[in-house]
Amino acid sequence: MRNEELTGLLAPIVADLGLECLGVEYSPSQGNGLVRVYIDAADRAVTVDDCEAVSRQVSATLDVHDPIQGRYTLEVSSPGIDRPLYTPAQFARFVGSAAKIELNLPLNGRRRFQGAILAVEDDTIALEQDGVRVDIAQGNIHKARLVAELEERPGKVHKGKKVKK
Repeated sequence: MRNEELTGLLAPIVADLGLECLGVEYSPSQGNGLVRVYIDAADRAVTVDDCEAVSRQVSATLDVHDPIQGRYTLEVSSPGIDRPLYTPAQFARFVGSAAKIELNLPLNGRRRFQGAILAVEDDTIALEQDGVRVDIAQGNIHKARLVAELEERPGKVHKGKKVKK
């Protein structure tokens, strides 16, 4: 089953719990696959209780619908500092932030891009790569994540060097 189909099946279950399903990733494996469900809360941090509640409901739904053959592990997670991005609306929320994007098919001879999200127009994500605007079709995106922007603070060690005040 494709990730988009799993997201379509599970997103309403997560929404019924007052949370947002950002996306679902299914990684099949010979012995034991992995189903990872990313959840978010609109106005607060995701709690362990949220993850447990979603895990119970999603597990029951997967048992009833049985969309995945074989054994798998279910993992429910908050998006974290390097938040995955699945939809144009999610990219639009973070215009101005840096993202890493891996493509299904090469664009301009490359499959990996990293830079600031400039704009979202319909199903096209505009990203700045090396000072140049690159338009990427949402359907060509294999994987995308925000780049964690850790703030440098005076007097703190950063990349093995002390930052001057």
